[in-house]
Amino acid sequence: MKDATIELRVWRQFAVLAEELHFGRAAQRLHMTQPPLTQAIAQLEATLQVRLFDRTRRSVKLTEAGRAILDDVLGLLARAQQLPWRARAAAQGQTGLLRLGFVSTIGFDVLPAWVQAFRTQYPQVQLELIEATGDVQLQAFERGELDAGFMLHSPGFAPPDFACRRISAEPLVLALPAQHPLVAQASTLSSSAFLAQALAEPLVIFPRRIVPSLHDAIFGLYHAQGRSPQVVQEAIQMQTIINLVSAGLGLAWVPRSVTQFRREGVVYQALPASRRPLVPTCETSLLWPSAVQSPVVACFAVCAPPGLSRVEPD
Repeated sequence: MKDATIELRVWRQFAVLAEELHFGRAAQRLHMTQPPLTQAIAQLEATLQVRLFDRTRRSVKLTEAGRAILDDVLGLLARAQQLPWRARAAAQGQTGLLRLGFVSTIGFDVLPAWVQAFRTQYPQVQLELIEATGDVQLQAFERGELDAGFMLHSPGFAPPDFACRRISAEPLVLALPAQHPLVAQASTLSSSAFLAQALAEPLVIFPRRIVPSLHDAIFGLYHAQGRSPQVVQEAIQMQTIINLVSAGLGLAWVPRSVTQFRREGVVYQALPASRRPLVPTCETSLLWPSAVQSPVVACFAVCAPPGLSRVEPD
């Protein structure tokens, strides 16, 4: 027997007859006369080459084969009934899968509240969170493995060819070993002297490929003051950078949001207000490929939690 396509209408007729076990009542429920129903069931059995019902003048009973497929048929009909709703829901971004990349800095405050707000409003969307640096996210976008991502960059340097929603802007602050002399001197040194001494210290920083625009901005701060950064160690994750600072390897410039990551042996120090304009700022943006129209991404992009606020740079 060659595989044959059996219309959903026929399976519905089978299911109703299996429930009623009476051709007259089943035909009435199906809004048809009995002879076409009898003919349809006979044709179904001929197509399958099995008997689904045992018939006598007084009774109709399911055969073993009929009982074996009944649950599957009912499941098929239920799924078919849901298809229109699922199609509309998917078109409106209410169902589906969202693969979301994020940098570690946004995980300290914005991301948890955003995810909670999104899950509350769109419980049928499966959300897959992928922590990755900006360069790794861009590679994942090229492979079609991400739908959207939170990325860190300098103001105005969001990756091209992406739709962009700016989430926050914040200044960089210094992470210093707790026992470093600058910690005690911060309140007594002039702003110029503090900055000069900080720029003379060994630097722990992320590799340029991670966030090129921010890496260049930090180096630009040193060059503008006639200094060359003394990079003692590179590390990819902000938590690792802070741990290296705690070990006394050097100082690090980090986004102010990182100050929520408490590490014994590390002190965060903002530049004195009079010198703050010299310090680079960084932005966090939600990005997704501008050429891709994803209803789920569109819903997520406007689903920021109530009261979302990341302090703007002074």
